[in-house]
Amino acid sequence: MPVPMDNPAHRISLMERSLRCFVFGLLSLIPLIGLGPALLAIGLHFRIWSETADAWNPAKRYLIMGFCLAWFGILLSLGAIALCVGVLVKQYEF
Repeated sequence: MPVPMDNPAHRISLMERSLRCFVFGLLSLIPLIGLGPALLAIGLHFRIWSETADAWNPAKRYLIMGFCLAWFGILLSLGAIALCVGVLVKQYEF
């Protein structure tokens, strides 16, 4: 359900949550450790998107970038896991 953005407190909260999504997206770029922040960023993105729909958001770029960085962080972590498994398989010749 979209929240009306007529109150300045709602607008400030929207901008802060969008920036928080971006920060979680940046933290998700840390391999393996970043999986938690990546999930938080994706969840926060969808929550903000469903609450505000097409409401005014000057930090919309940060919201979208946080979402994209979170997915890239997940792929980076999966690549790191695959690389570690590949090295272990090659090292110990399973």
